[in-house]
Amino acid sequence: MVRICVSMACLLALSACASSGGPSGAPPVGVRQQQDSYYQAAAQAVSARETERGAPRAKNVILFIGDGMGVSTITAARIWAGQNRGLDGESYRLAMDTLPYSAFAKTYTHDSQVADSAPTAAAMTTGVKSYNGAIGVTQSADIRKCATAETASADSLWEIAEDAGLATGVISTARLTHATPAAAYAKTTERDWENDAQVSSSGKEAGCRDIARQFVDWRHGDGFEIFMGGGRANFLPSSLSDPEYPNQKGARADGRDLTLEWANAGPSRRVVTDLAGFRGVNFDSDVQVLGLFEPSHMQYEADRAKDRAGEPSLADLTRAAMTRLSRNPNGYVLMVEAGRIDHAHHAGNAARALADTAALDEAVAAAMAASDPRDTLIIVTADHSHTFVIQGYPGRNNPILGLVTYPDGKGAVRGLDSRPFTTLAYMNGPGSICRISPQGNVCNREDLSNVDTQALDYVQQALIPLPSETHGGEDVAVFARGPGAQLVSGTIEQNEIFHVMARSLRLVR
Repeated sequence: MVRICVSMACLLALSACASSGGPSGAPPVGVRQQQDSYYQAAAQAVSARETERGAPRAKNVILFIGDGMGVSTITAARIWAGQNRGLDGESYRLAMDTLPYSAFAKTYTHDSQVADSAPTAAAMTTGVKSYNGAIGVTQSADIRKCATAETASADSLWEIAEDAGLATGVISTARLTHATPAAAYAKTTERDWENDAQVSSSGKEAGCRDIARQFVDWRHGDGFEIFMGGGRANFLPSSLSDPEYPNQKGARADGRDLTLEWANAGPSRRVVTDLAGFRGVNFDSDVQVLGLFEPSHMQYEADRAKDRAGEPSLADLTRAAMTRLSRNPNGYVLMVEAGRIDHAHHAGNAARALADTAALDEAVAAAMAASDPRDTLIIVTADHSHTFVIQGYPGRNNPILGLVTYPDGKGAVRGLDSRPFTTLAYMNGPGSICRISPQGNVCNREDLSNVDTQALDYVQQALIPLPSETHGGEDVAVFARGPGAQLVSGTIEQNEIFHVMARSLRLVR
């Protein structure tokens, strides 16, 4: 007789009495957030689909997150990538397009219709919805009191996996202390406290730790096997010069060199800071790697490509991580974030956003080629969208970064102001057509007739003037392949992604 759980109490009871399911025959574990209402609702939703469809066990999970990669970004990047290859962009297929299962995920948070990256990343890593600006905590946290991050903390899949004997890794082109990668290990009500100098005096008095320190203090399993991205300054003291940029200093005020502390905490740990160091690592060994390739974020892909001696690509990092993590017979959990898609969108710079999206897709293709769909669950998604639009009625094969032109070749389409406009634009941001003056707001679009809108540094026009373009609140796409992928369909809550991954690994029930 098959027992079907229809309540969270039943699910928790099964967790307590299970005799197998973990990587070493150990029962699935309980988690601190299991009484949270968002966690319970998501667990029940995924359990219902599992009952209907089954859920083959996954050995490995790879979660790809395109930060800010909304549906319009995927579409534009698809066309951009195809056109860059001399192909028909509209019918071109990205690697993520070929994954057999897909869904839409709702990205709202506990306190906001439009999310930031902290709670959306935490939704995927811990299975709960939380507050904008908070990482790794449940709705019971008081965002005015940083100390409640400890009492309201939520276990991440990476922590659960390490404790269960799996290998773990995090890769990001953003700072490793930034919201998305930090969601794998940090608990804080203040996502901007990336180093101790950024922690408020009241926060220090309350004993609240900065995010970089939380990484070094992380005590799960034997620690991350792979942790590579940007953000070097947050780990170095202000008295120490950066290893690549002698005129720059570390950001820490406590005098601690956290890279040295981390390296000294294990016998096989290695810190690398550039492409040469990365290439010098034998990833097919038991080495644990902390890669910090820039003081802040890594370069945009379009800029990195001009300076191939400086940094590894996201695909390079992914292949290296999979080589190292695959050595663990129990399996692994890996996060790969293209963090700079988001930054380019905030700058109103579509060209760099599309290049970074294409770089993420190359990493997806690399992971697909290097993994077995019978044992590795791959999920590709975004944390949130942006106010990025594809507009007008441009003809087929029109350059995606260009002006809107008529399909019959009669030239650029013009607005009622008699001026042409681009296919890609933003609702708000630094490219606003409106300017504030002593005489009042003046909205007057620049004539783009003689402007190279395909230039890398071009900032697309926007409506509402803001110093930084904002996120968008619509659903984001989720693509999946491998054991558990059949649980990804329809319109789902974003925090259900955690439950799909954790249940497929048999780590929680």
